[in-house]
Amino acid sequence: MSEHMSPEEFRRNGHAAIDWIADYWASLDDLPVRSPVAPGDVRRMLPPAAPEDAEPFDALLADLDRVVVPGLTHWQHPRFFAYFPANSSPAAILGDLLSSGIGAQGMIWATSPAVTEVEQAVLDWFGEALGLPAAFRSDGPGGGVIQDTASTATFTALLAALHRASGGEARASGVGGGRWRVYGSTQAHSSLVKAAVMAGLGEQAVRVVDVDPATQAVDVEALRSAVAEDVAGGLRPLMVHVAAGSTSTGAMDDIAAVAEVAGTADMWVHVDAAWAGVAAVCPELRGHLAGVEAADSFVTNPHKWLLTTFDCSTFWVRDRTALTGALSILPEYLRNAATESGEVVDYRDWHPQLGRRFRALKLWAVLRTYGLSGLREHVRSGVALAQHVAGLVAADERFEMVTEPSLSLVVFRLVAGDEQTMAAMEAVNASGEAYLSHTTVRGRAAIRLAVGSWRTTQADVDRAWRALQEAAAVHG
Repeated sequence: MSEHMSPEEFRRNGHAAIDWIADYWASLDDLPVRSPVAPGDVRRMLPPAAPEDAEPFDALLADLDRVVVPGLTHWQHPRFFAYFPANSSPAAILGDLLSSGIGAQGMIWATSPAVTEVEQAVLDWFGEALGLPAAFRSDGPGGGVIQDTASTATFTALLAALHRASGGEARASGVGGGRWRVYGSTQAHSSLVKAAVMAGLGEQAVRVVDVDPATQAVDVEALRSAVAEDVAGGLRPLMVHVAAGSTSTGAMDDIAAVAEVAGTADMWVHVDAAWAGVAAVCPELRGHLAGVEAADSFVTNPHKWLLTTFDCSTFWVRDRTALTGALSILPEYLRNAATESGEVVDYRDWHPQLGRRFRALKLWAVLRTYGLSGLREHVRSGVALAQHVAGLVAADERFEMVTEPSLSLVVFRLVAGDEQTMAAMEAVNASGEAYLSHTTVRGRAAIRLAVGSWRTTQADVDRAWRALQEAAAVHG
């Protein structure tokens, strides 16, 4: 049998791995942002079976350069603007490395008390930094937990809503013929439909509500009418999804107005601020969260814009009773004195999974090494760069804004039309100079440029814009 790495071998290989990451970051500016490989190219470079005999770790590092890097779209590239960022700052990577080294499984308090209590403290810190209501604190009726993604948070919120609305009946006997209804705007994240499918409600349980054409925010009166119509038809309103920064355009639903409608039918209010929520670390950028005190649950992702390695999605509930009521299962092998005492939180009851990593460690590392002032500086930089892009669009008559800039997201198009817009964007993406994505707004194609990487500067934005101008000269 091959021997495990000795402490010295681990130290040497660990240094080599960190060196590789540092060299990778240093090389990014010269690499094409989007991977140019064709389907199957990477797989063909791998042997058909695992090696029979052990290989040195150095061989793996070498194959990262030979096999993996050419097949990567570089999410840490300073000119990656295609989707909301997935930041991996140095501090977060080291925090994640420490979590892997500790290797604790924090499914219940007793399996590693520090995993649970650090997470509680960090989420209390973070919730306070965002200006969230006191009810979301761990010492209040609710509390926070780190999920893997906002999609899981939405699913978890739906399960809690179903438990509350059914008086626990759904947990015992299933959704049956409950004829439940879930609401979200046309801009709501696709995870809402997936949550309804996974919860056994089915796609048809999701009622899609129109948005205001100008702002792309949900039409509150259309929501009110939809709820009234469903109630009159014998349906049971269950949950409303509020988009506080939609994926397509960064649209901001009116949380307070939606919550008022939800109150007429005793619906669960879930605020999905996956990308935009973290901006609330800046007091002047909290306007889109006005009314959040009426929310039953709230999610935002530090792993997008707040310098924290994927995956780290922070989820809070105003009252944990429905959440743990929906998900708590205690088999004999997990029984322990701490759980029986009722004095601790067992996070296995706060999400669909049983097992859980020590995710709080990387967020703790980010909060401590940047400080709130450093995080505010990072967010404000992204907003300022987006405003800069909006100015560039306004100064070039070939382009026009589609919606007002939303924090660090800018949505625009070529005046010439959809075909020209898409052709110019694809030319930039194919060149490797930058990476942009598109959406459709009011039936017309538009380019999305989302700023947020910890490595992006104004020079990077200007370089991407020049590439777009050159593409527009050809295709516009």
